[in-house]
Amino acid sequence: MTHYDVIIIGTGAGGGTLAYHLAPSGKRILLLERGDYVRREKDNWSSRAVNVDAKYHTKEVWQDKNGAPLHPHTNYYVGGNTKFYGAALFRLRKEDFGEIRHHGGISPAWPITYDELEPYYTKAEYLYHVHGERGADPTEPWASAPYRFPRVQHEGRIQQLHDDLSANGLRPFHVPLGIMLDESNPRKSRCIRCETCDGFPCLMHAKSDAQVIAVDPALEYPNVTLLTNAKVTRLLTGPSGREVTAVAVQRHGADEVYSADIVVSSCGAINSAALLLRSANERHPNGLANGSGVVGRHYMGHVNSVLLAISKTPNPTVFQKTLAVNDFYFGDRDFEYPMGHISFVGKFDAVTLSAGAPPFVPGMTLDIMAKHSLDFWLTSEDLPDPDNRVTLGRDGNIVLSYRPNNEEGHKRLIRKLEHLLQHLDMHPRLIPRNLFVDTRIPLAGVAHQNGTVRFGRDPRTSALDANCKAHEVENLYVVDGSFFPSSGAVNPALTIMANALRVGDHILERLGARAAVPVEIAR
Repeated sequence: MTHYDVIIIGTGAGGGTLAYHLAPSGKRILLLERGDYVRREKDNWSSRAVNVDAKYHTKEVWQDKNGAPLHPHTNYYVGGNTKFYGAALFRLRKEDFGEIRHHGGISPAWPITYDELEPYYTKAEYLYHVHGERGADPTEPWASAPYRFPRVQHEGRIQQLHDDLSANGLRPFHVPLGIMLDESNPRKSRCIRCETCDGFPCLMHAKSDAQVIAVDPALEYPNVTLLTNAKVTRLLTGPSGREVTAVAVQRHGADEVYSADIVVSSCGAINSAALLLRSANERHPNGLANGSGVVGRHYMGHVNSVLLAISKTPNPTVFQKTLAVNDFYFGDRDFEYPMGHISFVGKFDAVTLSAGAPPFVPGMTLDIMAKHSLDFWLTSEDLPDPDNRVTLGRDGNIVLSYRPNNEEGHKRLIRKLEHLLQHLDMHPRLIPRNLFVDTRIPLAGVAHQNGTVRFGRDPRTSALDANCKAHEVENLYVVDGSFFPSSGAVNPALTIMANALRVGDHILERLGARAAVPVEIAR
C-alpha cells in the first residue's frame, strides 16, 4: 500500500485549490479523480452536444425520495464542475455569516466570521483571475484589496439595460468573473468573449476552472501525483475508529488501496456525504464521522430560476453574463425579508431553447425568441432542513430527498424583476423558460450543492470543526461545499475556493510544512 502525506479526493473548486496551495510544501500529495480530463473537441462548444444531448453529464443514475430515477446535471472530470460553470465568483455577504431571519425561517450563523475568511477571498480572487469593480455592488462586503483585473465590459444591449435599470433607481453592477481576458489587448487575450462559456468547457483554456488554474500547476511539482478514473469507494479506519488508515479505490476495473497521514474529501456535497455514509463500520455504524447524525442532512442547492424576457429590441449580445442586481438581496421596504440575486446566464440560442420547447410557440419561432431575449438567472437562499438529505439506496446508490423551502422571497424576486422590465421595452410578461421545461431549476440541477457535512463548534450538531476536520476522525477533512451551514444567495464556488486556502494553511501548520508560495496582492 503506497503511503502519502496527503490524499485529496476530488479535483474541483475545493480539492484542486487545496492541491495548488499544498504543492510547494514538498509533501507527497495524491489527487484521486473519478473522471478524466475533458476531451478537447468541437463538441465542447456545441449547444446541441452540451445542452440538448447532455454529452458531458455523468451517466450515473440517482433516485429521488420517491424512488424515481434522477439523472443529475453534474460532471466527473479533472476540475470538477468548474469545467462547466459560468465563472461568476462572488463573495458571500458579510451578513451571510451571521444569523438571518427569512420569510421561511432562520438561516443559521457560521462558526467563523467573514473577517476570518476575507484574506482568503482576496487570495482566491487573485488566483482565479477574477475581474470586477469594488464599490459597485450595494451589498458587497469590505475587501482588503482591489480586484486584480478590471471589470468585464458590457456589450451594447446589456449596457442599455444597465442604464435603464440605473435610471429606475437600481444599482446594477458588473459580475465578478473568473476568465483570462485582456480587453486592452484582444489580439493576445486568451479569452475571446465567446457565447459558449456558461455551461460549456472552454476550448481555449481561458476560463478560470480548477483544472487550468490549480490542478495543472500543482502537477508541475514532483511531489504531486494525479490518478484519473479512480473512484474512491470507501474510507477505512483503524480499530479505534479515530483515524482513516486506508482509501479504497476502483480504477480500470481493479481494486487499489492507498494511505495518507491526512485524507481530504472534496467530491462535492452530495458525493462526499455518500462516501462517508458508505464508509460506515463498527465504530461508525451510521456513517464515518456521523455520530451527530448530520452527515447527508441539510442539503441545499438554492432556489434558482431561469427567465426569458422578450424585448422589442434585438439582443445581439455574445457574452451576456456581465450584469447583476443585488438591490433586493436583503429585501426592501415592501418585503422585509431577503429575496436574492439577479444576474444572467450565457446567451441562449434556438438549439438550447428547443431542448424542452412545445411544438408550437405562438407568434414567433425559437430563433426569433432567442434573438430578442434577455436570459436572466435568479437565485434565492434555501434553508437547511434536516429532511433534505442524501441517503443510500439498497444498492448503495445515491438517493436525494429534497422539498423546496423559503420560496416566498423567490416569488417576490421574480415579481420585482417583472415589474422593472414592464417599465422598459420588454414583452408585458416574462416568459419563463420553464414554460418550455419548468420554471424552477429541477432537483437534478445540483451545481450549487452544499450543506451535507456541516461545520460547527458543537460535535452534537455538526460533523466538522471550524477547520473542516471531522470531530470524530483526527485525520479527515472535507473542503467542498459540504461544510456550509447556510447557503446565501450567490454561487458558492469562490467561498469553496477561499475556504480550501484557509484549511490549507491549517494543514500546512499541522504537517510542519512551509507555507505555500503567496499570491502577490496589490493593496
